[in-house]
Amino acid sequence: MNSDQSLSRAKGLFDSHAHYYDPRFSKEYPGGADAILAAFRNGGIEGVINIGTNLKTSEACLEMAGRYDFMHASVGIHPEDCHGIHMPVDDAIRTIEDMAVHNRDKVVAIGEIGLDYYRDSYEGVPLNKTLEKEYFDKQLTLSEKLSLPAVVHDRDAHGDCMDMILSHPKSFGVFHSFSGSLEMARELIKRGWYISFTGVITFKNAVKFAGIIPAIPEDRLLVETDCPYLAPHPFRGMINHSALMAETVKKMAELRGTSYEHMAQVTCENAKRLFKIP
Repeated sequence: MNSDQSLSRAKGLFDSHAHYYDPRFSKEYPGGADAILAAFRNGGIEGVINIGTNLKTSEACLEMAGRYDFMHASVGIHPEDCHGIHMPVDDAIRTIEDMAVHNRDKVVAIGEIGLDYYRDSYEGVPLNKTLEKEYFDKQLTLSEKLSLPAVVHDRDAHGDCMDMILSHPKSFGVFHSFSGSLEMARELIKRGWYISFTGVITFKNAVKFAGIIPAIPEDRLLVETDCPYLAPHPFRGMINHSALMAETVKKMAELRGTSYEHMAQVTCENAKRLFKIP
């Protein structure tokens, strides 16, 4: 089965985290992202949350969401991207707030926000943990102010991410592409958060998820692509898109001892509940 044939398996799936503005689509996929999304419009994916990572890509999310009725937008500043913003933090946050407030019909979350300590520098700019924490803190405050869920990125920063959540007891949302421990997941769930998984769970070396996914309450599970990255097995290394998420749902169902159809329905319903989509 190739990636195009997988479109027929996409019905009923909800992709809670995608980046369809990414230039990799136009470079590597015939017709670009619009060719993929047009196929979904004809009876495939139930919904997609297109996730912004900075001011420019958040605007791109809004533009694309305006063209596809099954697509919604999340606006925010990613921890990597905050290193390259040449304006005061408060001005950048205010711009994100304006996007959210003036597009409430399409903006369903604040994100992608969080902390990323994986690299020592980003495009020549040294890692600034203090700056990342400031952006994360203020964007969590914004999500609380607007009563919008936060979409959290946590890479090699589990402890500091949890500390930030604890300092925002009214915050809620989803930890995307979850890579933490079962104990961390349980603490987040106690506080009303959702846990989302990508195609990484299908990789041969992803043994840790066998002990985490079955232990998460059914009503707190989400599934995502993080496309165009993290394509599931057997498409690993290829450009990812929402239809390939069927392999992730299949693996999730296997780990939980349930059917593919049930897992697809549950994760779709959970996404609509979290993002308040009718």
